[in-house]
Amino acid sequence: MKPILSQHDFYTRQARADHYPARSVYKLQEIDKEFGLVKKGDKVLDLGAAPGSWLIFLSDRVGKSGKVVGIDMVDLPAVRQGLKIDLPCNAVFIKKDVLGGDLFALPELHEKYNLVVSDLAPHTTGVHFKDAADSLELSKRALEIAKNILEEGGHFVCKIFEGEGVVEFIKEVGKYFKIFKRFRPKAVRKGSKEFYLVAKNYES
Repeated sequence: MKPILSQHDFYTRQARADHYPARSVYKLQEIDKEFGLVKKGDKVLDLGAAPGSWLIFLSDRVGKSGKVVGIDMVDLPAVRQGLKIDLPCNAVFIKKDVLGGDLFALPELHEKYNLVVSDLAPHTTGVHFKDAADSLELSKRALEIAKNILEEGGHFVCKIFEGEGVVEFIKEVGKYFKIFKRFRPKAVRKGSKEFYLVAKNYES
């Protein structure tokens, strides 16, 4: 009799089979399928891009006429292992802390984008209120970045942990987007407090 795979095992094995660095790609796939966020020729900013699954998926979705810029404070896994990584020709990775004060000095953030996605997550401690507070700080930073670089009518996605201040944050997002909705993809681990906020049609 074949063993029953847990949700974690299924998506992890599927990621290996599909040649993605991490199972998180299936979260974004489901979000995109549900909300229709990405199209050919789009310019996308990927915050918290390591280990690179979202970067690879997005670069394929936008095609050669599009562009994806990934930012993370840690290198992609291949780089950390001393290996050369060949990113798709329409993708760029920048090692940078999104909370750094000089982030907006990057030339890439002087451009306009159709979509900003954030899979930013804090280094978790197991203390829920602290992890939730740190997650909220990252979500607020992602929104700040999105407000600065999104085209009119652009879209925004960010991961966030359930916790104090989340309802207020969602209301804040609603001030700038015509549509905004909480969404929990099937690939989110059982018991996890994370969900994604999907916001469409930016109005500055």
